[in-house]
Parts: sequence; C-alpha cells; structure tokens
Amino acid sequence: MAIASKGSNRKRATNRVEDVRVLRVGHRPGRDPRLTTHVALTARALGARRLYLHPADPAIAERLAAVRERWGGEFEVEGIQDYRTLLRTWPGTIVHLTMYGLPLDRVIRRIRRDRPVLVVVGGAKVPSALYQMASFNVAVGHEPHSEVAALALTLDRLMGVPGPGPRSGARQWIRPRAHGKSLAERKDAP
Repeated sequence: MAIASKGSNRKRATNRVEDVRVLRVGHRPGRDPRLTTHVALTARALGARRLYLHPADPAIAERLAAVRERWGGEFEVEGIQDYRTLLRTWPGTIVHLTMYGLPLDRVIRRIRRDRPVLVVVGGAKVPSALYQMASFNVAVGHEPHSEVAALALTLDRLMGVPGPGPRSGARQWIRPRAHGKSLAERKDAP
C-alpha cells in the first residue's frame, strides 16, 4: 500500500526548532566508529546542522564530508577536545539524552522555547557532571536502547521529518516510490 505524502512534516511542525546541533560525548576511536557514524548520519538526515565529536575522530569527519558531498546539505562534523567548554558557553538549551531523565513528551514544549538546542548523546561512560550541566536530562524510554533511536525521536519532535527531494548542493537524491527504487542524479555531477 502506498502512502501519499502531503509535504514535509517540517512545514507542519509547530514551534519547530531551526538550529539543532548534536554533541557526541565519550566516543572511543577505533571501538565505536559504526555507532558514532550512525549517530552522525541520523543527525544529518533529520536536520541537525553539526555534530561535535568528543574526542575528535578524523575518519568519521571524512566519511560524513563524503556523504555531504554526495547527498548535499550543510552538515559538518567538528572534533572537540573539551566538551565542558562547549556546554558552559552554549547560548541555548542543552538536552542530555539518558534513560534516567524526564519523559521527552513531558518536556518537549519547554525545550522548544529556547534556541539553539544542543542534544547530547553519551557514549559508554557518561561523566556525572554532564547530568548537572544539562538544561534537561531527557528519556525517550526508561529502558536500555540505542542512543541512535533516542536521537532520531528527539530530532523528530524538535524539527519534524524532512520531506523528499534534494538538499542544496546534492549530486543525488531519492525519488520516493511505492515500489522499487529510484535514485536521481544531477546531470553535471562529476
């Protein structure tokens, strides 16, 4: 069964947050590249502007730059040495995703009031100071699950899901189909 799309949820979302960035804390280069890449791809696909990566991992930054070159958009990966400085100087709301936090649906309206929003996704061991530095400690579910899923649901609530079509600068994009696959490519792509 095909589902007709009446446009992007982004256009219909009320109080949509325009500037959302993601901080990945506790990435372990060499051990977490797949999971952190999925965090970055999810952030990019759902409209975040940037991923701050602690500690820096040039290989992930290069992979995401290649994705941006092919699929368009303005998403960047920036390695940082001290995430605490970023948190202390952040001019908006800091949302720390944790299964121990308040339910997302209970606090989403308050989160949308302040902009920009920094969503923090922890790694294997989250420093206890992070709980104190966050504006909101938020749970998408109160059981163990993937931080990628929590990030996706949070970004959906903050920004809506992007509609189909190419992003600015895209060399290729998907044409939605009820059956089969269709990939469009810019004629002047290298």
